[in-house]
Amino acid sequence: MKRILVIDDDKELCELLVEFLQPEGFNVETVHEAHGGLRRALSNEHCLVILDVMLPGMTGFELLRNLRISSQIPVLMLTARGEDIDRIIGLEMGADDYLPKPFNPRELTARIHAIQRRIQPDEKQQATKLSKIEVDDIVLDLGSRCVKKNSHTINLTAVEFSLLHELLKKAGQVMTREGLTQKVLNRELEIFDRSIDVHVSSLRKKLGHTVGGRERIKTIRSVGYLYTLHHEGQ
Repeated sequence: MKRILVIDDDKELCELLVEFLQPEGFNVETVHEAHGGLRRALSNEHCLVILDVMLPGMTGFELLRNLRISSQIPVLMLTARGEDIDRIIGLEMGADDYLPKPFNPRELTARIHAIQRRIQPDEKQQATKLSKIEVDDIVLDLGSRCVKKNSHTINLTAVEFSLLHELLKKAGQVMTREGLTQKVLNRELEIFDRSIDVHVSSLRKKLGHTVGGRERIKTIRSVGYLYTLHHEGQ
């Protein structure tokens, strides 16, 4: 049974999540304060962390920052409804996805399963896992889920890895925001949803904004993104 860690000081909510997620096949552990939550998140005993932004002792953002120093465990953040800045900050700091409170438990389950699919591709995808994708200074190994730039390993979250995979597969072609959201986040693009844009921004920072004197991931205004190739020039 897959183990999920919930870090939230709302004990009633935690109890509801345990009741709802256990029948879905998850073993749920709950922690109600940040420092203990961070210790448990670093234990390598869980497949995913559900993290509330507002926590006593340390904010969810601070916890996530400390967690990302040494762990790439998937993190789904719970934010206050309407607080768009919280969602953007969480994604910029390495969260895989977010869900505003209050939320429908079925939506939470759908988000969890979407994250799990990114980490454990289905059997049809397994056939491609023995191959590598090489574009300029980047090598993406599907088998080991490792990305290297000039032979140096680049630490990416599960979302960033999936996003880079989609962009490299279609290098030289424009990928729409709608298409990337569907393929990478396994959901439809919602109005005012900037999740993909934030993840692209994070990729640019980790891989470098330019390669060979040209922009690496080009923004195509009102459409989406393009991972550039050498023959395209500037």
